[in-house]
Parts: sequence; C-alpha cells; structure tokens
Amino acid sequence: MPKLGRLEQGEIRDVWENEEKNFTPWLAEPGNIGLLGEAIGVELELVAQEQSVGPFRADILCKDTVNGRYVLVENQLERTDHVHLGQIITYAANLNAVIIVWIARKLCDEHRAALDWLNEITDDSANFFGLEIEVWKIGESEWAPKFNVACQPNEWLKSPKPGPSTLGPAQQLQLEFWKAFKGFLEDKQSPVHPTKPLPQHWMNLGIGRSGFNLGAIAGTWDAETKKEVGVIRVDLTIDNVLADQAFEALRNQQGEIEKEFGEPLTWYKTATARTRRIYSRKLVDIADRADWPVQFAWLEDHLVAFRTVLGPRIKQLELAAPANTDASFAPVEEGTIDGHAEATDVST
Repeated sequence: MPKLGRLEQGEIRDVWENEEKNFTPWLAEPGNIGLLGEAIGVELELVAQEQSVGPFRADILCKDTVNGRYVLVENQLERTDHVHLGQIITYAANLNAVIIVWIARKLCDEHRAALDWLNEITDDSANFFGLEIEVWKIGESEWAPKFNVACQPNEWLKSPKPGPSTLGPAQQLQLEFWKAFKGFLEDKQSPVHPTKPLPQHWMNLGIGRSGFNLGAIAGTWDAETKKEVGVIRVDLTIDNVLADQAFEALRNQQGEIEKEFGEPLTWYKTATARTRRIYSRKLVDIADRADWPVQFAWLEDHLVAFRTVLGPRIKQLELAAPANTDASFAPVEEGTIDGHAEATDVST
C-alpha cells in the first residue's frame, strides 16, 4: 500500500504577513495570477498593481485576454468588511471593470449575499466574484495556495442571448455544436478550456496576451473561397494599431513556426484593414453529427498547437508604439473578418 500524507491547513498570516507588501505582489506574479484565472475561468493578464483611482489605490487591475475586459481584484487577508465592499464598487465604477473579484480569508454571509444581489440585478456588464484564500501543505512540503469560489455570477458567464426556443435552425445547430465540443474537451480533460457555448459560429479562447485572440470557428461559409461550404478553422487574430508590426514579427519566424506546427498556415492581411490573421482550416459538414468527434479532435489538436507554438512567441514580442498613439490592445470585435461582420457565416 502506498504511504499517504496528511493535508495540513495553515494560517494565512504565517505565509503572507502583510497584504500590501506580501500578498498583493505575490498574486501579481504571472504564475499566481494564472491560478486566480483558473479559479474563476478567465485567462488574466496583469495591467497594474496598486492602480490609482483618484486618491485611492486598487490592489490589482487585469485584463481578460480573450476579449480585453478589465478585471478588478481586491484583496483582504481577514474577514470581509463594509469598507472593502464600498471599495470594490468605487474602484469598479472608476476603472470600467466588468469582472470584480473580492479575495478574503473569509467571506461573511452578509457580504456573500451582497455579491449575490449585485449579480442578480446586473446583466453581463458587471460580474462579481467572492473568493476565499487558503494555504495547505503535506508534511514538510511548501505551502500551496487554494482559491475557493464562494459566490459567482449566475450561469457564469451571464449573457443576454435568447433562449433555445427563440433561436433559428442555424443558431440551434451552433449552440448544440459548441455544447458537444465543450463536453468532448471536458471528458478528455483537455488542456483547452472552452468558454461558455453560445449560438454563434465562433468560440474565443485566450492565448496569453490581450489583443491576440485565439478562435475556434465552425460555419457554413468559407471566408477563403467566399463560398457556402462547411468549414472548421482555428485562427489567431490581431486587431490593434500595432497589429501589422506584431504580424510581421511573427511572419519573420514563419519557417520555424510552420515546422513546429507540422503544416503550412495561412498568413492573411489586406491593405485596407488593420486586422491580421494566421489560421488553419478544414472543409467539413458541421451538420453531420456523426462526424463531430473527428471535427472536435481536429479543433482540439490545432488549438493546442497554436497555443504551444505561437503562445510563447506572442508573449515575447517587443512592440514599439507609434508616437502619440494609444498602443493598448483593443478587444477584437467578435464575429468579424477584417472589420466586416461574418453574419453570412452563421445564417445560411
């Protein structure tokens, strides 16, 4: 019989003596902010630590790398109190944060109820999380942090999308496709973590840096041939004032990238739009449910390959901002190709 250790819970203050000097800097490290992102199901990128909000300072400001939404993180190494409840609302309003995360040693019942109420009365323009932080170890091992989600938005992510009864045939197929794809990934315990299935032809995923969007596509319109034909596609989309610079920096490594990827990729740009795209596609019949396992396996393989091959390169890109230009990466508008909506991709 294997010898098993015993889990031992520690005191938060024994690990982080001071919230501002110890815990917040620790959480702001890339690996640790990644743990928080896993807990709430959002891939996070640090924007600022101790972000100024008038005369106040918010602990951590992040971005959701999938869509560029701001995420506010407020820390408290004690039981929650009314002061911090007021702070998260004040900071969120002034920073235009869409996701608000309150981390504490203990989330008291009154504040849990307050966050639940805020989630009830708001739509997807505001999402409130309450997390409790613990530390554990086995024997003489190092302390390991554990985030417990005490409350979260109802049906995270919330969405104003219509219910199944109001969907057209194409949207019903899309919703069923992505639900089945999500189940496929979960059954395989895939490293690909899907977002909430929606009745649309795309599913966006993060790739580690805001402004770079990794997408899975399943539609009945092939943007390459401009024909009505079933297609699945995995692509990296860059849409920003620095998009061309980023695209060319990656294209300079095209030989190495495609060698590691194992197949040629399409490198797409136009002179009339700033959007740049790198993708791989396969013609299929997305209405053929019997073929879905094959299609799902192709999508998963290519999503993993894109993240493995392109992810580290994207994080290492050093981009020079043009003078007098806001170079922050803007979120990619969902469902667009080169600034033009792909509505025909889903409605035919």
